[in-house]
Amino acid sequence: MASPFDPALLRRWIDAAAERLTAGRAEIDRINVFPVADHDTGSNLLLTARAAASAPLDGDAPAADAPAADPAAEDVRPVRAAAALAAAAVRGARGNSGLILSQLFRGLAEELEAAAARRPNTPAGELLAGALRRAAALAAVAVSAPRPGTALTVLDAAAAAVAARVAAGAATGPSGAGAELTRVADPSHRTDPDGGGLDTTGALAEAARVAADAARAALARATGRPPELVRAGVVDAGGLGLVVVLDALVAAAGGDPGPPPSSQVGTPGPASSVTADGELVPWVPQPVYEVTYWLPGPDPAALETLRARLAGLGDSVGLAGDGGGGVMVHVHTTEAGPAVEAGLAVGRPSGIRIEALPPAPPTRDRAVLLMIESSGAGALARAAGGNVLVADPDPTVDEVLAAIRATGAEHVVVLPCATHRRTVTETAAERVRFEGIDVVVIPASSVLQGLAALAVHDPARRAPDDVVAMAEAAAATRTGGLAVAEAEALTWAGPCRPGEILGISDGEVVLIAPDLAVGALWLAHRMLTPGGELVTVLLGSAAPDELGERFAEDLRRTHPEVDVVVHRGEQGDYPLVLGVE
Repeated sequence: MASPFDPALLRRWIDAAAERLTAGRAEIDRINVFPVADHDTGSNLLLTARAAASAPLDGDAPAADAPAADPAAEDVRPVRAAAALAAAAVRGARGNSGLILSQLFRGLAEELEAAAARRPNTPAGELLAGALRRAAALAAVAVSAPRPGTALTVLDAAAAAVAARVAAGAATGPSGAGAELTRVADPSHRTDPDGGGLDTTGALAEAARVAADAARAALARATGRPPELVRAGVVDAGGLGLVVVLDALVAAAGGDPGPPPSSQVGTPGPASSVTADGELVPWVPQPVYEVTYWLPGPDPAALETLRARLAGLGDSVGLAGDGGGGVMVHVHTTEAGPAVEAGLAVGRPSGIRIEALPPAPPTRDRAVLLMIESSGAGALARAAGGNVLVADPDPTVDEVLAAIRATGAEHVVVLPCATHRRTVTETAAERVRFEGIDVVVIPASSVLQGLAALAVHDPARRAPDDVVAMAEAAAATRTGGLAVAEAEALTWAGPCRPGEILGISDGEVVLIAPDLAVGALWLAHRMLTPGGELVTVLLGSAAPDELGERFAEDLRRTHPEVDVVVHRGEQGDYPLVLGVE
């Protein structure tokens, strides 16, 4: 009896995976902030899938030394095809996510080979459970620093779910729960005209759906998620890609894949959510409630605990005592129930009142919000009319949402001022749009790009034209900086020693200088090679004012056609940052 994982099924699977990854690549790239925010996980997964799809699967023939009448010959083709698929995936794997995906196919190939030797006609559910277990183990070894809450957790959950359903079916017999997964494919019931292993028992489709649903649920859980993902408010990009690939297997086996997985943490996507039954329902922003209640005679120490708890649930927290031991509690929050429960933890609240607050009306038409780490650059942005969200440490999605709302504007342009903050910014922008606030994110990758965009902001101009002008100004600003080498290292500009000055542009070391003054001038000369009209300097917190004055003098002498502006940026990482416009 033929294996359900015959070459035709494998071909349908890898082609469907490539098609679905093509459709989801942009979103997977967007949420890629872990382990490095390089926004290429979707692309890496797609390239790996395409490499696997290049393997010759459908044309595989039985082994040359296997007799035509040998029943075991039918078991050879799936093993050979899966091995070819795995080999092509491993050779073409891109990035950590591609490596993990390749191990999924390798796990399948090894399981099919072991099953053929162990027991021909192994049920589809057992085959998939074994394949996923092997894949999870192989992937954990392939990744140098495995972390929970990532693609590895998603793969483990899929393997455990299928194994549990198979065990349940074996324990309860042919009519019990999970019995479908213990059946073998019946070639006499194929509905695929090419004999592709699609059978009316639906054993493989059912097993694949169990795996995909478990993977989807594990992806949505926030427990153990790396802090980079928590701050950005998104799920693991590699895990999302694995769910897409498992959904492709469900479809290839003739099943009905579940709803598209959400890319956001603990919340549904911006336009819809998924119920426990998999039904799509509209997503509506939570209202803000005013919660008040009376606490008679609470313990003073417990009040501080209550204050901290309420501060974590909302704002406008107030605990007003009456002088006789009683306290009136007040908070604005989206979590009315937990706010009352916090009071129950310290006393017996009475007079509980919960009222929905009306949405705050906008107080102005437009605003520009910049995320800036340093105090000096933040002061420059505020002086130029911008709103500033302090980005040290990097803000969470909720903090970005609060900052956008705090502008009081109907139309907000957000400048993240760092490449790695792009995802958290775009996620917040998507969510707040459903509150009637029009948000545009301009992908400024540095503070100087953000300040350049703010400098051309004109509230009197049409909003779309203003956004275009700001985006062009940001894109036209080249940035670089000076750093002090902390150890011996080999750079693109040659070997460096501790204390030497490294000139950095576009993320690469482009020069090594003996001191800051020389390094600043060399870096400016290099950055001005393509041309430029204005050089802006931000001095770091440890840089003396004399450094900026000397640099401006030297540059005006060597480039009299260029304007030079020096500010105290007070950044802690780079003694000097340069921008050329």
